[in-house]
Amino acid sequence: MSEEEIEQERVDSVVKEINEKSIKTAELYEKAHKETSSVEKNYVDNAKINTFEIDDRIETNAEVQQQKQLVATTIQTEEILERQVHTLEQLGDSPYFGRIDIQDDGDPDQEQLYIGLASLVDDHQNFLIHDWRAPISSIYYNGALGHVSYETPQGKQMTELSKKRQFQIKEGKILSMFDTNETIGDELLQQVLGEQSDAQMKNIVSTIQQEQNTIIRDTTSDLLVVQGVAGSGKTSAILQRIAFLLYHSRTSLNADQIILFSPNLLFSHYISDVLPSLGEKNMRQVTLAEFFSNRFQGLKVETLFEDYESNNDRHLSDIKGNEQFKETIEHYLNTLESTDLSFTDIIYEGTPFFKKEEITQIYTRLPQNMLSADKFTATKNALTKRLKNRITEMSTSDSIREEIDSLSDSQYETYLIDYKRDEFDNVDDEISYIGTIILKDRFNIVYDAIYNNYFIDIYEQYANFLESAISTESKITFQLNLELHKIALSDAAPLLLLRDLLSGSGQNRNIEHLFIDEIQDYSPLQLLYLKNCFPNAKLTLLGDSEQALFHDLVLPTKFLENLNRILKIKKTNLIILNKSYRSTFEITNFAKSLLPDGNNIESFTRHGELPKIYFSKNRSQALSSLITLINEKDKSGQPLTIITKNITECNILYNELRASVDITKITDGDRSIPPTTIILPIYLAKGLEFDSVVAFDISETNYVSQNDLGNLYTLCSRAMHSLSIFSIEALSPLLKGSIIGSSVHIV
Repeated sequence: MSEEEIEQERVDSVVKEINEKSIKTAELYEKAHKETSSVEKNYVDNAKINTFEIDDRIETNAEVQQQKQLVATTIQTEEILERQVHTLEQLGDSPYFGRIDIQDDGDPDQEQLYIGLASLVDDHQNFLIHDWRAPISSIYYNGALGHVSYETPQGKQMTELSKKRQFQIKEGKILSMFDTNETIGDELLQQVLGEQSDAQMKNIVSTIQQEQNTIIRDTTSDLLVVQGVAGSGKTSAILQRIAFLLYHSRTSLNADQIILFSPNLLFSHYISDVLPSLGEKNMRQVTLAEFFSNRFQGLKVETLFEDYESNNDRHLSDIKGNEQFKETIEHYLNTLESTDLSFTDIIYEGTPFFKKEEITQIYTRLPQNMLSADKFTATKNALTKRLKNRITEMSTSDSIREEIDSLSDSQYETYLIDYKRDEFDNVDDEISYIGTIILKDRFNIVYDAIYNNYFIDIYEQYANFLESAISTESKITFQLNLELHKIALSDAAPLLLLRDLLSGSGQNRNIEHLFIDEIQDYSPLQLLYLKNCFPNAKLTLLGDSEQALFHDLVLPTKFLENLNRILKIKKTNLIILNKSYRSTFEITNFAKSLLPDGNNIESFTRHGELPKIYFSKNRSQALSSLITLINEKDKSGQPLTIITKNITECNILYNELRASVDITKITDGDRSIPPTTIILPIYLAKGLEFDSVVAFDISETNYVSQNDLGNLYTLCSRAMHSLSIFSIEALSPLLKGSIIGSSVHIV
């Protein structure tokens, strides 16, 4: 038998084992689903029981709590089994993608280990497949043939790697297999990268490169910074990293303790299938604007997209976003007089329950050398104590006694559900207790106001800070936005930081890992706020300084220096990914020729057609040529993606094209991409990739300054297989040095 026939026999045997386990697991899942439904029904029935006797109520309450725990357990069991069913379905189609043959020192026998999406053992506990995240599997990604090492919980282990084999298996059949001495052979990458793009990102576990594997398996760094050129696989590697961390720390970490900040909703949807495809629950995922909006009641926070498209004063935004602005906030708070604090009345039923003068007086009497956060906490505690004292005084008042006297026997007994009568010394104590319960419930709204810091007008405080730190004009602009129930993105982080430093609140210590994509578009102060907000979280920051949309191009080395200076974290790991895999050799070379340090970018050797530059005398000719190209691509089943500089250009071009071709405009609110020709501004294309890209109006009047260079590089690097550039009249001077790497068309 040939090697391939022997391997196919093994695949057949493993698939048979998988199918048998699939049937058993599906039966267990169906049983668990029925059990969950039954338990949920019992819970609802018990919760609806109407009881009158006190003993019945106590017994029912205990039973309901037991049922509640049982519901949670059965739901968790069902979810685990559901993920197992899904994983086994995937393994049945493609059980594994790699094989390594190893031999430990002193061991006479070689081991053959097969690497796949998940582990699989037979009835005798023999591993048929090893999970790609297992320590031993790192050899497949890192090791060349010969003596190799790998990390285990017990420390570094050594072994001899004699074979590394790669497979492409589909529907249980080996399509191709080959042995290699490389980390992941170019042949497999050529096949995978040559495929068409999808509406959603796929996992890359079969083609993880050595440098990506280093990112994925880092468990010791408090700050991991990944500076990766366009198409280097940094986002994919980060998602595999999340899956690895959930596997590595499965007893102490769950997906709810991980947050990923995405650039926009479109990108969030694009990556949403990766973790579920690996059998893991998705982490929490938010955009920066969504995160801020959750912290402002009734205010719309400007999105990154709106900030990019707006006419905001960029110089003013830079001031508010600079790391020195945090020091300005701290100085303001440290020198603030108590009379300058914007305390406000706590209102109950239309009248002040605690007046701002009383609150100011409490704060003023505290020692001057106390930190503002400690003073604020002491003030909250004093207000809470005064609230409790008022409740105690009122609990024996005539009005409360009259209210208690009017209760029915059933209502009276309900208040005593947690006590027996012999626990009270006399009837007055019993009545006082019930009065206290009634008043606590009644004044709960006052307690909430104290707990949530509603006794200070933080917006007025921030407005006063802006006036003292910047100008009266900036204060007025902020207040005008506030009247329109909105807040500029540049104000969100400093306002929240001022609030949190003043009140000592706003921290979430349960989050273990914080991931931020497109880090180059975050201001230093936004990063400092997020670090303050999640003090226990390890940070993983990824981006490309040369795709910055808000400022001039910054070289990667300077970008990394800036991050280190801003965050001041000791255990850091900085990884630079210089090899681009997304685009063809020709497109990557064209894109990197735009950059001053483009020679540092390595192009993967997957060849294709040269980028095309279309020169036209006027806009009418350019539109005619573009319509022809769209129709040609539609006929071939390869719809185009047209990318513009901004939303204004996007709207104009869309209106010019939609009468002639089938085209869809993508906006900031869209979550998915239809399988048709689309048009979108550059910001919304960040992090995404497309088969065929058109860059429209790359003319000398439209792309002029060095500030446009990052936009143009980002735009060109979205293309996987085909890039077409349309110039109206004269070509942008930023592209003059790139014409050599393109084919020129006069239209």
